[in-house]
Amino acid sequence: MKRILLVSLSAVALSGCSWLGYGQNDYNNDGWYGGQYAPQAQVQKPAQPCCDGRLSKWNVEAGVGPSFIIGGEGVSGDKINPSGGTDINELDMDELYDTGLRAEGGISKALTPNRKVSLIGHYVNHDSKGVVDWGTVGGTELTGSLSDYKAYGAELGLRQYGGIKPFPLVNSVRPYVEGRVGASYVEDIDIQGASIAPTTDIAFYEGGWTPTAAGLIGVETPFFGKSTIGVETGLRYTHKLDTDRSVLAAGSPLAGSNDAGEKWSIPLTLRGRYRF
Repeated sequence: MKRILLVSLSAVALSGCSWLGYGQNDYNNDGWYGGQYAPQAQVQKPAQPCCDGRLSKWNVEAGVGPSFIIGGEGVSGDKINPSGGTDINELDMDELYDTGLRAEGGISKALTPNRKVSLIGHYVNHDSKGVVDWGTVGGTELTGSLSDYKAYGAELGLRQYGGIKPFPLVNSVRPYVEGRVGASYVEDIDIQGASIAPTTDIAFYEGGWTPTAAGLIGVETPFFGKSTIGVETGLRYTHKLDTDRSVLAAGSPLAGSNDAGEKWSIPLTLRGRYRF
């Protein structure tokens, strides 16, 4: 299922530029990709790319779009302490959280005509889906919700561009792939409105830093002057969260239900870049 979703959204990314009808004649033929480019047949490569000072130029980048959760366990009901009348469900992250918003901003720098390194900060928010069925505790039905998923952090990336391709309405596009690794600080997550303690929030996941990784694909097209606009998607992983044992300590009926929190997601980002 994850593979089908990834392929589908990748197709959207590659076809999405057909409605970006900008930057028809704002290009130059400086021989490398730095914000302006022309169809492949018009590009003149520099004679000595290794010594071309233009490759040191910096870029600022920003993007925003939805983040679709496709996997990851939110409640690990299979890891609770066994006891009579207690049966906690295994709940995936997409059962607990809505599609979220991801915003990014940062810098990149050209290493070669086709390769860039990037340092991109991010903010992510997934609203809770509200009250769900958690199972039973001591024979009593347990319902409740998790508080919103909010996170921020940064990732270091390596981006590899392909060749410039003619494309309808936008004159030309340039595809790329990018890998990123980094870290994200996820804020505290609590159980809210639990039927066994409706007026008290129950600490569930402890806020802290967790590793992240992503594989991305996208396309760019010139927009205006030294800027480009594009669309990007891929597959993103956020590592499991820290268990909060301040309330759900060993011996609690729910102990072990918060030994999870990893998240698999597919971002779909409208992004822009400006070259200095």
